[in-house]
Amino acid sequence: MANLNGRARQENTYDAIVVGSGITGGWAAKELTQKGLKTLVLERGPMVRHLEDYPTAVMDPWQAKYPRGELPADELNSHYAVQQRTGYVVTEYTKHFFVRDDQNPYTEESRFDWIRGYHVGGRSLTWGRQSYRHSPIDFEANAREGIAVDWPIRYEDLAPWYDHVERFIGVSGQREGLAHLPDGQFQPPMEMNCVEKAFKARSESRFPERRITMGRTAHLTEPTEEQLSLGRTKCQYRNLCIRGCPFGGYFSSNSASLVAAERTGNLNIRPNAIVTSLIYDEKKGRASGVRILDSETRQEEEYYADVVFLCASAFNSTWILLNSTSSRFPNGFGNASDQLGRNVMDHHLGVGATGELPEFADMYYSGRRPNGIYVPRFRNLGDPATARSDYLRGFGYQGGAFRPGWDRDLDRGGARDPNGEGFGAARKAALTQPGPWVMSLGGFGEILPYADNRIMLNHDAKDPYGLPTLTMKVSLRDNELAMRRDMQTAAAEMLEAAGFKNVQGRDGGYAPGLGIHEMGTARMGRDPKTSVLNAHNQVHECKNVYVTDGAAMTSASCVNPSLTYMALTARAADHAVQARKKGEL
Repeated sequence: MANLNGRARQENTYDAIVVGSGITGGWAAKELTQKGLKTLVLERGPMVRHLEDYPTAVMDPWQAKYPRGELPADELNSHYAVQQRTGYVVTEYTKHFFVRDDQNPYTEESRFDWIRGYHVGGRSLTWGRQSYRHSPIDFEANAREGIAVDWPIRYEDLAPWYDHVERFIGVSGQREGLAHLPDGQFQPPMEMNCVEKAFKARSESRFPERRITMGRTAHLTEPTEEQLSLGRTKCQYRNLCIRGCPFGGYFSSNSASLVAAERTGNLNIRPNAIVTSLIYDEKKGRASGVRILDSETRQEEEYYADVVFLCASAFNSTWILLNSTSSRFPNGFGNASDQLGRNVMDHHLGVGATGELPEFADMYYSGRRPNGIYVPRFRNLGDPATARSDYLRGFGYQGGAFRPGWDRDLDRGGARDPNGEGFGAARKAALTQPGPWVMSLGGFGEILPYADNRIMLNHDAKDPYGLPTLTMKVSLRDNELAMRRDMQTAAAEMLEAAGFKNVQGRDGGYAPGLGIHEMGTARMGRDPKTSVLNAHNQVHECKNVYVTDGAAMTSASCVNPSLTYMALTARAADHAVQARKKGEL
């Protein structure tokens, strides 16, 4: 029996274990395997293989069961009560990439929209692809303003890893030379349409500090030899990204990082494996592996490795840490600081302005560009001209100009007709005519880290596997509310200055989570007494466990965070490989 147990342990032993296969899990797998480590990726959901498992990627609207792919209300309400709060993502074309909420419950002490995808590739298949670097002022802000704790790293520590990530994933963008929006390794930018160009010229003339650029997005516009060798090619401007891209035009774990990892021969992916806890070796003072529950057989298993990367998304990685209790860690793994689960951040949105431009009625655009314009932060940049007295930090805008028509919202599930009445020849003729040019600006604002914005284990409410669930208690505060008022006012100002008519400011409301950028629940810091992770994303109290997803973030910035997650992961993986060689883990 001892020999059998020993053989089973040997078969389940790897150099490294990566928990999660999304944006950061794919990167951890790529970096560790390419550096020679035999690596096991554990994914709680089913396998999704590039090309093979995108069932609706080339489905035409007339092939859908339901008009426009819109699911019946009873199905949405019973299975996707939270996922549908986005207002558009869960359709007949996309539902297989989102969790069923009735099977994945959680408790909301205050409303929190937890949008999830449990499958190989995770949310790397459905992310918004906007890719921006955090700037020096982002890494310095907490220390400068006395908020929460200081980042243990600075922009210069991460800059070469941003370069490394951008070259691999492919980011199209325009260099702007702005210190607060650092340039990167860009492929050629996508093109603004005629109205966006006019908006840029006119608005910048009135507000020169409010730079308008093309969105920086992880879509290939000039693929490298490395990208082509992985089977990827240029973005086809279909704007069906959320269904999975058979061309590999945008970056995902499935089309790129996991493919690169598999080609090393060092990767094993184990789907349907819910990691329930870390295994802690009290004698050695280190983690020896993880416990899993097979989601199909309900059997428990253990896997072992020298190093463990938690990349399961912020809340799921934190859930694993909170659920990993022992005599050494009675309140959760590495939680002596009591910061585990605290400091929840997201980006608040749903506020901005729209307007119509009566010009350019004879102009249209070709294709369905999966990108828009970007207005970088222009508030509180460290000089009197941009300072605000009513709030800290800042926001950016994402948006674009378009002509409403029947095909406007293909990426959001299917063809949509804005004028849905009438029939016959007149109706058919009307469908061929686009509406007036409309411009929309939507703000993305930074949320500060508050210790009482938190998630907690709920042992009284179990999931279908008998595991504890999470309770959410997160809310906006005065700083964010003041920022939202400015976000609406400034957007309207810009549109009016550019000559738009019928300008309408809007604040459609926001619940935390809807930005789908959960961050901060196992933050990096300099002091083990006030943070969970060190400067290399290692758990302060157990150096062979790394956390590199959104949980690690010490502050949020106002830019989309995925590029920073990937850079942190690549940097941490390099550190882990070197530390392992030195026997430090």
